[in-house]
Amino acid sequence: MAKGQLIVAFDFANAAADEFHDWYDLEHIPEREAVPGFGLCERWIGDTEPTFAVATYDLDSIGVLQSEAYKAIAYENLSVWSKRVTAKCSRLLRFDGIQINPGDAPAPEGAGGLLLNAMNVAPEAEDDFNAWYDEEHLPALTAVPGTLSARRFRSAVEGRSVRRYVATYHLESPDVTRSDAWKTAVDTPWSARIRPHFRDHVRILTGRYIR
Repeated sequence: MAKGQLIVAFDFANAAADEFHDWYDLEHIPEREAVPGFGLCERWIGDTEPTFAVATYDLDSIGVLQSEAYKAIAYENLSVWSKRVTAKCSRLLRFDGIQINPGDAPAPEGAGGLLLNAMNVAPEAEDDFNAWYDEEHLPALTAVPGTLSARRFRSAVEGRSVRRYVATYHLESPDVTRSDAWKTAVDTPWSARIRPHFRDHVRILTGRYIR
């Protein structure tokens, strides 16, 4: 079965930073690490937006999010602390999806940065969009020095997520995206043809969260 991915991004500018981080580190992440089927759980902080926080969770399959163990700590069963903290935050993205490229490769451990791109695409361009991503864009960025992994995901359920597609890039550091090699990889005629068809695009560049 294809690997799954859960991604949640918040702007916590209106929350107390110390409580936000304590909640994530002391309750929220440990709860999910204890759920069977959860793999690497990582936290990231915006590279230029220090109140942007992203959490990424590798899953054995997307079905983990419907397991009794997960339901016991999520959805209507979120803790009082979770409800109090998240009520003060603006949610930038929640995405649960299935890995579509490359295969079932997991996230690498120890990355210093993560680039997240989430979007929809105009229906008339979707076939070209997917071909571009799989045949040119992902391979080109994978080959950039400092890129540790490049993966694509598609929303698991129609209408469940605002964005249908997500790509994540684990990097040695956020600076990889500012390198000449990265700029060359993303500046191609095919890229220029596809970009006008992006819809609801969210791009968040982050560095690893260190407590």
